[in-house]
Amino acid sequence: MTKQQSHTHNHSKSVAFEPAHPVRFAAARKSTWVSIVINLLLTVIQVVAGFFGKSQSLMADGLHSFSDLVADILVLFANRHGNRHADANHPYGHARIETAASLILGISLAAVGVALLISAGLRLQHPEQVQAVHPYTLWIALLALAAKEGLFRYLLAVARRVRSQMLVANAWHARSDAASSLVVMVGIGGNLLGYTFLDLVAAAVVGGMIAHMGGKFALEALSELVDTGLDEEEVNAIRQTLLSAPGVRSLHELRTRKMADNALVDAHIIVDPKISVSEGHYIAESARLAVLHNHHVLDVMVHIDPEDDALAKPNVHLPSRELLLGHLNTRLGDVQLPVTRSVLHYLDGKIDAELFLDTRYCQDAGKVAALLKKCAAITFDDKYFRTIQLHYSDAPK
Repeated sequence: MTKQQSHTHNHSKSVAFEPAHPVRFAAARKSTWVSIVINLLLTVIQVVAGFFGKSQSLMADGLHSFSDLVADILVLFANRHGNRHADANHPYGHARIETAASLILGISLAAVGVALLISAGLRLQHPEQVQAVHPYTLWIALLALAAKEGLFRYLLAVARRVRSQMLVANAWHARSDAASSLVVMVGIGGNLLGYTFLDLVAAAVVGGMIAHMGGKFALEALSELVDTGLDEEEVNAIRQTLLSAPGVRSLHELRTRKMADNALVDAHIIVDPKISVSEGHYIAESARLAVLHNHHVLDVMVHIDPEDDALAKPNVHLPSRELLLGHLNTRLGDVQLPVTRSVLHYLDGKIDAELFLDTRYCQDAGKVAALLKKCAAITFDDKYFRTIQLHYSDAPK
């Protein structure tokens, strides 16, 4: 190993993983490991008990628990990699790894549910072959129901505390398991009472529930991956926060898109068109910080506008500063333009100019009067300049 390779190897070993959101990362990891242990035990117990107890619905619920186990492992992976800090290849961070994991989880659940539904449907075509289940399967189903409901409440509490969409999805996944275990209990109970086909009906219902929940998760994740915006209530709340920022006159464009448990916001705010660039930047930064402070937003891009682009005439056809001043000098002819500084306002398809004259030039009243008269004539019919204001005091360059 070369010296350079050795240095690189040692550096990579010394740099430990640091999550972008340590509290959320730790909570998600701990709760997911709890879920893994519970689902592993339930999978073994339900499948074995269902097989020897001749209960198709209990075995189906066991496969549901196994899908939870796979989902938990997926959540662990997404929790670690989704919490990495932003880098050159992912300037907005890695949060959408969670979204991708939710999409995979949803598709997997839907596939498992459809498979169970089809299997139960095929068996229901021959009800005479359905056997009576063993009574102990009812107690296993009750145990699974209690475990899944407890796990749901635990996971949902953690998810709400750390505001994790992925953990919310995993929690409701556990609730769907609790519901399926309840259906299994009913099916097994009906089987024990002599209605043997009810066990298969329960298995079919469980499959349908799994497929429905998986489809819901997949659609929600997919909508985020195609940059679906926040709901109308949250967008209006962000709008009011921006409008309440000092210096913001109005808002004419606001776009949002979900980013896992956060959102990205783009806003066009209108400010006084005659203020300085630095003051405009200050207003934009104040508005941005207000949104970050009051809403669950990852970042805000604030664009400053002097007017409503949708209503005002476009300004892009107007010449640049150098060409405009050259045009103005041409139109002034033999009248000198002793300007120390000029401010040009591109507004509604025209130019409003502020010219700061050299103090020494202002001492000659005749020259000033001639310049005023010439500027007034220019703004009467000029294709670019709407107004020209002269300031008779020296201004810093």
